[in-house]
Amino acid sequence: MTSKSVYLETFGCQMNELDSELVAGSLGGMGYRFTANADEADIVLYNTCSVRERAEQKVWSRLGEMKHRKKHQPDLVVGVLGCMAERDGKNMIAKAPVVDIMCGPAELDKLPQLIDNAVRTKASLIESDPEVAIRRSAKQVALQGNASRRSSTLAAAGDSLESLDLGRMISPVDFDGRRSAYVRITRGCNKFCTYCVVPHTRGAEIHRPPEHIIDEIKSLADTGVIEITLLGQTVNHYRFEHDSAVSIDGVVQPQKGRTYKGSHNRDAFAGANTTTFADLLYRIHEEVPAIQRLRFVTSYPRDFGDDVLQVIRDCPRICRFIHVPAQTGSNRMLKMMNRGHTIEEYYEFIQRCNEYLHQPEIGRPLMLGGDIIVGFPTETDEDHELTKELLTRSRYKNCFIFKYSPRPGTVAYDKIPDDIPNEIKRLRNNELLDLQTKISDQIAQEQVGGEFDIFVEGLSRREHKRRGTDVKPGSGMVGITIGGAAPQMQSAVLDSTDHGPTAQLSGRTDGDLIVFFDVPTDGVVPPSDYIGKIVKARITSADKLSLNGELI
Repeated sequence: MTSKSVYLETFGCQMNELDSELVAGSLGGMGYRFTANADEADIVLYNTCSVRERAEQKVWSRLGEMKHRKKHQPDLVVGVLGCMAERDGKNMIAKAPVVDIMCGPAELDKLPQLIDNAVRTKASLIESDPEVAIRRSAKQVALQGNASRRSSTLAAAGDSLESLDLGRMISPVDFDGRRSAYVRITRGCNKFCTYCVVPHTRGAEIHRPPEHIIDEIKSLADTGVIEITLLGQTVNHYRFEHDSAVSIDGVVQPQKGRTYKGSHNRDAFAGANTTTFADLLYRIHEEVPAIQRLRFVTSYPRDFGDDVLQVIRDCPRICRFIHVPAQTGSNRMLKMMNRGHTIEEYYEFIQRCNEYLHQPEIGRPLMLGGDIIVGFPTETDEDHELTKELLTRSRYKNCFIFKYSPRPGTVAYDKIPDDIPNEIKRLRNNELLDLQTKISDQIAQEQVGGEFDIFVEGLSRREHKRRGTDVKPGSGMVGITIGGAAPQMQSAVLDSTDHGPTAQLSGRTDGDLIVFFDVPTDGVVPPSDYIGKIVKARITSADKLSLNGELI
């Protein structure tokens, strides 16, 4: 068993957060210790994202810091994991020899071996010439290379990455109140939107066997988890054909996904012996009653059948929140982006969602989330106005709005010149942000007076700052926590009366609205006892994305 310490920092999406958690569990089971301070670590790992330029810039900045540190600590091992590693390939080591390990998202099961080899290589280099050890990479690389290697069910069966999910372990760091977890149901993507690098870095879409997913959720429930978020790049495409399944050593393997033309009916996805996304949601709801909240992200507007909406409507523990990116309100731009749907199809989907799921009269309003890209090549003022119309008609409770930046490895980067001046992008971006802020505030105000079940996640950010215990998102161990939340403080700190008679806690409705409420620090129920539980609260006031409430 090793006693080396690891610092793991995560950049990007929920997929990366889950990958980091699984990696941390695997390494923790082998004896590695984790630290929230990079300066104390023997091994520094960055789990990267290539979707946006800013995240990559942060990684290059971190690598620059590690280069200076290696001058004083030649045995330091630095690894780059995830999409950035897969996209840049071995060129990254040539550009930054400080990197000892490169591991793509489809090869993370190989990381323990890569780390062990890197540690041994560094020790050998130091023994022969310490100065060379400072400058030379250990060159431990595991990359998918061909992002479409999973070209058949049999090829998918040879993929050992499934073992990382199947061998899931509890995080090596003990968090008070840990009750929420991500579970992957699909990997990769078949969409090939012209702006997106994901299909090239995470590979073709494959779907995990439903039994694997349900067994994993049952194991998490046994540890006290009560909220699950199912993950997939196009999560509603989940479809497992049991007749086509392949097993190795008695274990059923993931299988390649297929692309289907849109339909509202289950028949578009179902077969004689097929588990659809609707089937999977229903099975989890019925077979794991300990899970009190079931979420999923991210949805694709086409191929989202009424069968899924019916299951959500009829199963009370499935949350009424759907994150469904549109990216633009213009059909011309949608075609250039290769999104595979029209804006009319998108609006029709939103209408169906509201017809099935919007029930504010019983305290269960439907909430929608979206993504918008501003300033995609050739975007005109008319296209921009159509996107403003999209925001107004869709009424997202929140929407991620970003200026377009060309990403190497995408079709747009290679074939579509980035011809929109940054100043225009900035103006359009700010205009959309202002519009979305007004919409979010309207939605929040509509909730005042309502009563909601709130899943309590921990101290609010304001309370952390007041107590001097604030942890910046994306730093250190935050990257491997469940659900992207910062580590909870120990019970003694949570329940301390040193900072006043009350503590502000933060939680979420099943529609993913953030709610803040105060509890007494010297009451019968200490603040720490609320964490990870569902409580009833009445909304007393609202401000944009935040709701303020009082316990009932």
